[in-house]
Amino acid sequence: MARARVSKPERRIKASGPAPDPVRLEVFHQLLAAHCEEAGAVLQRSAASPNIRERRDFSVALFDAEARLVAQAAHIPVHLGSAADSVAAAREELELEPGDVVMLNDPYRGGTHLPDVTLVRPVFLPREVRPRFFLVDRAHHADIGGAVPGSMAAAADLMAEGLVIPPVKLRSRGRENRDLRRLFLANVRGADERRVDLAAQEAALERLEARVLGLLDEHGVATVEDYAAHLMAYSERIARDVVRRLPSGRFSAEDRLDDDGLGNGPFAVRLALQRRGGVLHFDWSRSADQARGGINANRSIVVAASVYVLRCLCPERLPTNDGVFRALRVTTRPGSLLEPRAPAPVAGGNVETSQRLVDVGIAALARALPGRFPAASSGTMVNLTLGGELANGRGFASYETLPGGAGAGPSAAGAAAIQTHMTNTRNTPIEDLERRLPLIVRELTVRRGSGGRGARRGGDGLTKTIELRGPAVVSLFAERMRSRPAGAEGGGAGAALRVTATDRDGESVALPAKCSARFPAGTRVRIATPGGGGHGVPRGRRR
Repeated sequence: MARARVSKPERRIKASGPAPDPVRLEVFHQLLAAHCEEAGAVLQRSAASPNIRERRDFSVALFDAEARLVAQAAHIPVHLGSAADSVAAAREELELEPGDVVMLNDPYRGGTHLPDVTLVRPVFLPREVRPRFFLVDRAHHADIGGAVPGSMAAAADLMAEGLVIPPVKLRSRGRENRDLRRLFLANVRGADERRVDLAAQEAALERLEARVLGLLDEHGVATVEDYAAHLMAYSERIARDVVRRLPSGRFSAEDRLDDDGLGNGPFAVRLALQRRGGVLHFDWSRSADQARGGINANRSIVVAASVYVLRCLCPERLPTNDGVFRALRVTTRPGSLLEPRAPAPVAGGNVETSQRLVDVGIAALARALPGRFPAASSGTMVNLTLGGELANGRGFASYETLPGGAGAGPSAAGAAAIQTHMTNTRNTPIEDLERRLPLIVRELTVRRGSGGRGARRGGDGLTKTIELRGPAVVSLFAERMRSRPAGAEGGGAGAALRVTATDRDGESVALPAKCSARFPAGTRVRIATPGGGGHGVPRGRRR
């Protein structure tokens, strides 16, 4: 067995200068977060694809000169928890200069999975040779090439999943690398959308840079840097205090992923959770070996999920920054599902395995603090991609995720038809889908009764049926078809995922959770997403 790799908490964050003024500390917290939110609004409103414009599948964050997360918008947890690795990769592999913009998506060099294209922009002050800050945005492009439209189908290696982009300069000293852009657009479907979405990412970072430079000019470089460090130190102190209040002991939990889409599985996800002073140790090293299909998750995603679980324990208003990361320790094992070796495929690690990591993390916390945590939510993002040709002969690619039910908690039932945990995206409007794509949405409704039974019921999933008006490749990458979202404190499990395809003659066939097939016009694809687990023993039943 390969030796486990352990991340060790770094030294406590210390700010120079006098103790912070509490009012100014809150002002800087809100200012920095607001600037990230504004940049996100620029990205959303400038993008062409519904996945970014409507579903808001993107994130924006600000890092300091040491690549420490300073502030973020309230976007996608799995993006933001892993973005620091993108900054680290850009710093390590490239000589950065003013006006540079770095582009990457390689999961083994700072990325998550290939459709998530990350841009990193260093911020320099006049006559300085080292960046003072780094600006990052990450957006899920509806196609990044590869064997199947949408770039999210099960594949046996990374190259089959799409175009792999190591850290390279999209702009060098402000000058566009046109050859790189041409290469990128020549290898993706729906190139016109990809071109606009990439430009929207650049525009967002330009806006954020203007805001950061304005902040430095108004308050002074030393003050802004000191308060950034004060914010991180504050978050670290609160997070460590939260951890210290956890009981001593080793709390274990495990769950599984159904399969890898290539006939293998199930795959165990195992966690041993232990408090050591003010640090919470997440030991994932006993999880399954890496999969042949794309459910592998790199360490960036494992750290992001672990931070998310810890963040759920912290006060709601606590700034999420590098300080929170310093209150945890993560152990993984090279060659495993949670630290695969290149070129293992990873398309589903970011979207499916990350959800299972959260399920297991919360289950372990529930053993440490019984009665305080919710049941499992749907546990899958249900990734649906479509690809084909429009009437004008142009190719198209479409991507969306479908929500399920939230797990019920100690005091309330679970919400229905909602994205949970590691995703924070919205629904794609029916009008947008039908205007752009050769399909009709025949059904979009709550899947009544799919939430687990209990004193408080789990949230229901949804049912969506689309009818193809032309031939198209339909791909699914989902989970919870064999296993069901677990209940808590005696509550029942949520309903499993169900998918069927029905032809013009009314003949139906069940589809697996991970599949890709070309269907003729008139085919109806119906997806019923999982419900959340119930919480507490139902009335009239003994535990």
